[in-house]
Amino acid sequence: MDRFTVTVNGQPREVQGARPHTTLLNWLRDGGLTGCKEGCAEGECGACAVLVSRPDGRGGTRLESVNACLVMLPAMNGQEVITAEGLGTPQGLHPVQHEMAVRGGSQCGYCTPGFVVSMAAEYYRPERHEGEHHAPNGFDLHSLSGNLCRCTGYRPIQDAAHALGTPPESDPISALRTRPAPAAQALHLSGPDGDFHRPADLPEALELLAEHPDAKLLAGGTDWGVEVNLRHARAGVTIAVDGLAELRELEWHDDHVRIGAGLNLSEIERRLDGRVPLMAEWFPQFASRLIRNSATLGGNLGTASPIGDSPPTLLALDASLILASRGGEREVPLAGFFQGYRQPELRDGELIRAVRIPLPLAPVTGFYKYAKRRFDDISSVAVGIALELDGNTVKRIRIGLGGVAATPIRALKAEEALIGRPWTERNVREAAKLMGQEGTPLSDHRASAAYRTAMLEQALLKFFFEKSDVVRG
Repeated sequence: MDRFTVTVNGQPREVQGARPHTTLLNWLRDGGLTGCKEGCAEGECGACAVLVSRPDGRGGTRLESVNACLVMLPAMNGQEVITAEGLGTPQGLHPVQHEMAVRGGSQCGYCTPGFVVSMAAEYYRPERHEGEHHAPNGFDLHSLSGNLCRCTGYRPIQDAAHALGTPPESDPISALRTRPAPAAQALHLSGPDGDFHRPADLPEALELLAEHPDAKLLAGGTDWGVEVNLRHARAGVTIAVDGLAELRELEWHDDHVRIGAGLNLSEIERRLDGRVPLMAEWFPQFASRLIRNSATLGGNLGTASPIGDSPPTLLALDASLILASRGGEREVPLAGFFQGYRQPELRDGELIRAVRIPLPLAPVTGFYKYAKRRFDDISSVAVGIALELDGNTVKRIRIGLGGVAATPIRALKAEEALIGRPWTERNVREAAKLMGQEGTPLSDHRASAAYRTAMLEQALLKFFFEKSDVVRG
């Protein structure tokens, strides 16, 4: 097949001659939809934000904002996209566009379409919550954390968000939410710079991977999209696995919870609904909502990056991975999955099918991320901690670390110093000193080795003092 269809702003558009590495952003702009802009080409500015229709788990559609610069166009076969132009017209502004205009939320306008799209995703979100980062109307200001503005200032933009109500019944875009979202459709494209496959199911994907062990697996694309855009990377064979039902399961069992590697982080956050507290604490600190709407656990773990935020969290939860190949499945403890710098324990023809977290969960947990920006930034150091006490004695503790070695690691020295001993300030301070000796921290543009060492110590101390009330019950 050399052609496929993408529905844009309610109109089917036929795509012909697309290459596997063409981004949704470039295709939209080539088609005249220039409200979608390129600012950074790596998913950090939000100028390219668009809405995509995705299943809401109840037979309807959820509108989610994503970075079009990171989406490979063939992955949108049969899918539905709404750009800033599809929200309203100059004669009939969308409520979000209207509030941005009347409250001075736009000056040069370059970032405005992306802000409008991210605000629209929040406008159409069915849930409304209260909390530190929520406006009185329930608007989650974190939904804008992936959108950057260089001239207007954020106060007028937040004022626009605060002024939004709920969609009226007559809203045509709101009506989309009652229809089933388009299902991912199988596709095979061949081009001069490689082949693109979207298999129909997991067995087909594993057959393809067995035939092409060097193929690039594409899920959310938040890492691969950057390589394509900034380093002009190309893959001979790309296999899209994000739509595979077998990788999108989330199941609770008596002794574990199993999370599909193809679920994006926003989906996992909603479906867990706070039942894994350490992950609930981690989710808001992982990049931006735009990125979490695409990024998957399988992708974040499969890159084996030493500064990925999910490994410290999952190491603290004593997680393991279910790896699948044409020959069957095997389970690997996450602590043994990282073999070296960006070297995951994946055999030829294998992919990550699911993450397995044992139950019951440790009752006291914490996640600490140190970065130059509080949100939407890469970690200099990340620490996940899970503690179980017997009275005041440490029965079990797991501490996952990121950013301090060539791979994510466990803080084994600190764990050993605490297990079986009273949970006291003196003992924690001794363990914190040992934790500062874990790994081989380096100095780079994000942080010095000395800073990373200091933050390791401080993370354990911060955990002790912050969780003292929880420990005392």
